[in-house]
Amino acid sequence: MYNVMSKKAEEFIDHEEIEECLAYAEDNKNNEACIDAILEKAKQMKGITHKEALVLLDCEIPEKNAQIYELAKKIKEEFYGDRIVMFAPLYLSNYCVNGCEYCPYHLKNKHIRRKKLSQEEVRQEVMALQDMGHKRLAIEAGEDPVNNPLEYILECIHTIYDIKHKNGAIRRVNVNIAATTVENYAKLKEAGIGTYILFQETYRKDAYEKLHPTGPKHDYAYHTEAMDRAMEGGIDDVGLGVLFGLNNYRYDFTGIIMHAEHLEACQGVGPHTISVPRVRRADDIDPDVFDNGISDETFAKIVACLRIAVPYTGMIVSTRESAESRKKVLELGISQISGGSRTSVGGYVEPEKEEDNSAQFDVNDNRSLDEVVCWLLKMGYIPSFCTACYRAGRTGDRFMSLLKSKQIVNCCQPNALLTLQEYLQDYAGEETKAEGEKVIKEQLFPMKKSRKKPLNIYRRLRRDSGISASNTI
Repeated sequence: MYNVMSKKAEEFIDHEEIEECLAYAEDNKNNEACIDAILEKAKQMKGITHKEALVLLDCEIPEKNAQIYELAKKIKEEFYGDRIVMFAPLYLSNYCVNGCEYCPYHLKNKHIRRKKLSQEEVRQEVMALQDMGHKRLAIEAGEDPVNNPLEYILECIHTIYDIKHKNGAIRRVNVNIAATTVENYAKLKEAGIGTYILFQETYRKDAYEKLHPTGPKHDYAYHTEAMDRAMEGGIDDVGLGVLFGLNNYRYDFTGIIMHAEHLEACQGVGPHTISVPRVRRADDIDPDVFDNGISDETFAKIVACLRIAVPYTGMIVSTRESAESRKKVLELGISQISGGSRTSVGGYVEPEKEEDNSAQFDVNDNRSLDEVVCWLLKMGYIPSFCTACYRAGRTGDRFMSLLKSKQIVNCCQPNALLTLQEYLQDYAGEETKAEGEKVIKEQLFPMKKSRKKPLNIYRRLRRDSGISASNTI
C-alpha cells in the first residue's frame, strides 16, 4: 500500500499507485478543466503531485502544452536565473561485478578493457581537468568490492582535494557509486563529498530485476532505499536519476517524483538534483534493443514537467545529449551541465585509443569545456563554477530554505559572476573572454528596464580581485 512516509521501497514507490496514476492521466489528458486546475496550482511554484505532473506530461492539447513550457521557463528563471553550473565526470574504474544489461561494465563483457586509476593517474587526470578550468567533479566507478572498495574511493577523494595545480583546485567532489551502508555513507560525508548521486535506472520492480539479473544491484529494495541510508549517514544532498529508455517513460517519470516526495516527507528535504539521462550506444550495448526509447520532443516535455513538479531541484543533463538537445532543455529546467567530458576511465590526459575503449557510453557532445562555456555565454547564460554553498555549509535543508524562498540568488548570482571572471582570467580563449566580459557587464549594469534590479556585486568583484584565494567561491 502506498505510504509516502514509509522507508520500504515498495511502499513509497507503490506499483498500484503508479498504475492508478497512469490510468488517471490517460483519462484526463484532454480534460481542459483538470489541466487548468493543475496549472493554476503549479503557478504558485511550490510543486505539484506525481499524479498531477503525469497529467501535464500526457496532455495532448497544443495550447495547454504551450502553457506548460512557458511555466517551466518561468519557474527555471525564478529559482535558478541564467546560471548554469559546470562540472565534469571522472571515471575511476570500470571493474564491476553486476550484470546490468544496459551497461558495458557488466561482468560478462570480456572484450572491454578493464582499467583502474592509480593515485598517480588520478592526480594526472585531475590536473588535466584543472587545466581546463573545472572546479567540480563527479567521480564514478563500477561496483566491485575487491577492485573498487570504499577505501579506494575515499583515497581518491583525498587525492583530488589535495591537488593544488597552478591556479586550479577541485573545490567539490560529487560521488556516483553503488548503494552502500549507513556506515559507509558516514565515511563519505566525513571525506567532504558534495552530492551523493545514484540513478535508479527504472522504478518498476519487475523490470528493474530483469535488467539487473546478477550481482548486488539486483536487490531492488536495497538500491531504492539507498538515499534514506545516505541521509541517515549524514549526507545532506542526494541526487536522483532514471535512465530513460529502459522502461516506460511515464512509469519512471511518476516514480522519480514519488521518490522526491518521499525524501521531502520522510527526510525533510528533497533531492538536490535530478538527472535525466537517456540510453546511449556503448561497447556491446545497442540502445535499439530497448523498445522504450523516447523522442527529443518527449524528452523536452519530461524536463519541463519535472521542473514544474519539483521546482527547487537542480536538474542535470550530460554529454549523452547532443548540443541541439541540450540547448532545448536548458531553458525548460536544466541548471547543470557537463563540458569537455570523457566517459572512459581517465582519458583527460590523453584520449583513449579506439582499441582500448573503456567508456561507459558514447558521448554526443564532444566540445571542449571552453567551447561549451562560449556557447552558453552567447545564449546569455552565466556558466558558474561556484561551490560556495558547500564551503559555507549551505547544504540540505539550509540550501533548500534559501532556494524555496527565492533568496538563493543573493548568494549564487554574485558567486557565479566571480567564478566566471576567474575562468575568463585563467583559462578562457579569446572569443570566450570577449563573450564573458559582455555577459558580466550586462549582468552588472542591465540596460533594459525589464531586467531585474542589478545585484550589488561590483564592489565584491573589486574586493575579491584575488579570486583564486577567496573562500567565497
